[in-house]
Amino acid sequence: MKKNLFREKIREKIANDALQIALDGNADRRTTARVNAFAGIPDHKERRQRAHAIRKDIVDHLDDYVQQFKKKVEENGIKVHLAENADEAMQIFMEIAGQHDAHLVAKSKSMVSEEINFNHVLEARGMKPVETDLGEYIVQLRGERPAHIITPAVHLRRHEVGALFHEKLGIPYTEEIPTLTNTARRILRDVFLEADIGLSGINFGVVDTGTLCIVTNEGNGRMVTTIPPVHVALMGMERLLPDMDALSLFLSLLPRSATAQKLTVYTNLINKPRDANENEGPQERHLILLDNGRRRMSKSSLKDSLMCIRCGACLNACPVFREIGGHGYLGTNGSMAPYPGPIGSVVSPGLFGIETFGQLAQASSLCGACKDACPVDIDLPKMLLQIRYGQIQETELKPGHPPEGTALGSPLKLGLSVYRFAATNQKIFSFAQWIGARLSRLVFPIAKWIHMPTWSGWGLSKDIPHPAASSFHKQWGSLEHEEIGSISKLEPISIPEDIGSPRPSMDLKEQFISELEALGGRCVPCKRNQVAEQLQSLISEKNIQRVLVDEFSRSLLESSDLELVRSSDPSCKVGISHAVAGLADTGSLILIGGPAESLSASLLPETHIAILHSRDLLPSLGDVINDEMIREASSAVIISGPSRTADIEMTLTIGVHGPGELIVLLVDD
Repeated sequence: MKKNLFREKIREKIANDALQIALDGNADRRTTARVNAFAGIPDHKERRQRAHAIRKDIVDHLDDYVQQFKKKVEENGIKVHLAENADEAMQIFMEIAGQHDAHLVAKSKSMVSEEINFNHVLEARGMKPVETDLGEYIVQLRGERPAHIITPAVHLRRHEVGALFHEKLGIPYTEEIPTLTNTARRILRDVFLEADIGLSGINFGVVDTGTLCIVTNEGNGRMVTTIPPVHVALMGMERLLPDMDALSLFLSLLPRSATAQKLTVYTNLINKPRDANENEGPQERHLILLDNGRRRMSKSSLKDSLMCIRCGACLNACPVFREIGGHGYLGTNGSMAPYPGPIGSVVSPGLFGIETFGQLAQASSLCGACKDACPVDIDLPKMLLQIRYGQIQETELKPGHPPEGTALGSPLKLGLSVYRFAATNQKIFSFAQWIGARLSRLVFPIAKWIHMPTWSGWGLSKDIPHPAASSFHKQWGSLEHEEIGSISKLEPISIPEDIGSPRPSMDLKEQFISELEALGGRCVPCKRNQVAEQLQSLISEKNIQRVLVDEFSRSLLESSDLELVRSSDPSCKVGISHAVAGLADTGSLILIGGPAESLSASLLPETHIAILHSRDLLPSLGDVINDEMIREASSAVIISGPSRTADIEMTLTIGVHGPGELIVLLVDD
């Protein structure tokens, strides 16, 4: 009999105690934090339905939206390349690399790059792609694929990362997570500065403005799109939104679902390459729009899976993923699915073949937790059942037949017919239940004792409950009437009067300061005539002389003894920039690129000091997202606290590729 690699891998993962601890820790923290994050937006159910409708419209009219988006992006000066498949995408990238004699590629997180085997192809051609996301960097050093859409190294514990860094990077063995993080920061800083090309994924593309949106916490997404002379973006063509208002909506859902944040630390909005009068940013930007089966899938029964925004919430909620992790999802040929978990069990068969990956649909309890967790309300259980049942036709997707066991065979059809007959007759069903309850007490212990080889391993790890000895109807009917009647005599629960009543509202300034400090930022209020003095005082605390500045802060400090640097100098320990707006509900800053601005001042130094006028405080992102200054800037960034990561054992560490300290000088006008 042919060996089932999928089942073998499941057994292997379930038996791995370290993996079980790591996956349990991830799931517990992620799911709890996600619930708490959404508690802050009472209308999240309405937002979810609006998001569903928007993404469904995109998928239903994918070709039209792609053409509109392509036209607008090209008008902005970004070169757009349509790739029908993985080979075309890699050929396009290699042509771009050849034009610039590129050898080193600094790469931020991109699931599409995993889909097209980007790293493997480049390495085979003598180039050096380096993952710069901490989790991705760890799995690259191990020669593995990411084990999770959001947390690539979720399967590893700190001692494994410590041993890896000791072996591969030559540092003394340590399990101190800040030390491990600082090591990666130090090594990858040179990669950012020396890279010929920066490559990124794209979270959202905005059709009516041609804006590319990237969300990241560590700062590597900003690095690869700001420092190297050429930026290439890889994007699945379905990752579109119609306008900036829709982007504002999705930015309220994606971070909460993915990492339980109101906004990620950096929300990068890219409109075009740098202008001739700007002194920072890539001179050339490219966008590779990948099809790779998406158009065909958008016309199939699995099209709703293209609505996914890659938040990873379904993975965290899934009881099967919690046991086997991302590396447990194997195709019939033994290859790992690029996309794991519930969404991967639909997307992987849809994009890469039912014959190879259709068996992944069996790795689901169909409990519906994935649908409940999805921020755009994708009905994943329905599509998983369609794949299991063999309803997905080979003409809908790639040529091939459903894998063995997908379609209903004669024994299963007979069994379901017998069950239907019994379930529609109360006496027969009760008798069958009585027989089953007694047989189970004999069969289950024997099956476990002999370790039945045909089992997948799930029943050996999870206790299968015995059938009830008597029916629910019989149990309920045996209750005394007095017991039932006593329920109505219970004393009503008293609810405090203040529950549900609106809390006293804070003004914008108070709210902004509260949210900023909750993110780990520091606010220093000052009067307008005290800004220069306060700046010098903050800089003197650092005992430094060289400061990276924009034009606004340079004018404030030009009479000082400080050396003011306008170019992107990584040796500067402090950077000062002017924020054009502040968001009270998230404690965020908005900075824009331009001739007088310096986005690198908020990115390269260890400490970032931002000057924000209180008159520029706004309630939320929706109040500024359509502003002309954002739409016309070559790029803009929304900053929410110091850079951070939790890629090692879900342990929060402040200061990764971006600044570890954020100070906001809030000027009272």
